Amino acid sequence: MARVTDFIALDVETANADVGSICSIGLVHFRAGKIFKSLTILVDPQGPFDPGNIAIHGIRPSDVVGKPTMAQVFPVLAQSLNGTIVTHHSSFDRRAFASAATRYGVTELECFWLDTLAVARRTWREFADAGGFGLANLSQSFEIKFRHHEAEEDARACGLIMLKALEDSGLDLEDWLGVVGQAARRTVREASRVVVPRRNEAFARYAQPGERNGMLIGETVLFTGFLQMHRSEAASLAAKAGCNVVDTVSRKVTVLVVGDQDLRLTRGNVKSRKHRKVEEMIAEGLSVRIVGESEFLQMVG
Repeated sequence: MARVTDFIALDVETANADVGSICSIGLVHFRAGKIFKSLTILVDPQGPFDPGNIAIHGIRPSDVVGKPTMAQVFPVLAQSLNGTIVTHHSSFDRRAFASAATRYGVTELECFWLDTLAVARRTWREFADAGGFGLANLSQSFEIKFRHHEAEEDARACGLIMLKALEDSGLDLEDWLGVVGQAARRTVREASRVVVPRRNEAFARYAQPGERNGMLIGETVLFTGFLQMHRSEAASLAAKAGCNVVDTVSRKVTVLVVGDQDLRLTRGNVKSRKHRKVEEMIAEGLSVRIVGESEFLQMVG
């Protein structure tokens, strides 16, 4: 049987902290080890644009006026992607599509998702102590030049990293699908009760290193705002998933976890000091994702 050599690399950008607020999709088709064609799709997320997100990708509300919504994009993508191998760097892109599908009540894409972040962690373990497995660090190490946070450019870098992994590992695409596995659909865990934090919880210290075999090794997580779970439990989940947990804002932070209700209710100066500081750092060019507690739970499984 002939080996599969075609795959499509995919990346998305979002308008705000809602993982389903897709505003741009980048697609790059790789055929027999080379780029065959590529495409960028701008999408109207039908929701607000957060200044922090605009600072990351540069897409503004005016850029998506008159563009299709995900309800219109899904059936078009399904014709091209269903039944194919789709690579993406981190689970974020797959979760974004799942969230958008739920929002619009459409069928999820029936493709074979292959996370190149998981592939990289199994192929080049040395990066655990050399900058992590993020797209920017791997691309720099492999001399892949790209414009970060442009969906098509990120997708291209993701695909080139997949090709590099195929070469270095000696495995093919179908082998990697078996190694990484097709993750089962996961729903967000609903808290059975609201845990009211102690008065001094926000000032306690929860910093701890991530476990060496965790799937999110290389990420540095900071918590802020009101969480349904106790912050110590959240920190433990993050560490077990491989994340380093820190208590203060620094340039090492890659993920800021904010309470879901804080994301819904807070705007402007009523955001926490940590939240505002991270947004300032994003505006200065630092790559940090701001996620809600629900999305954090999906990340750590």
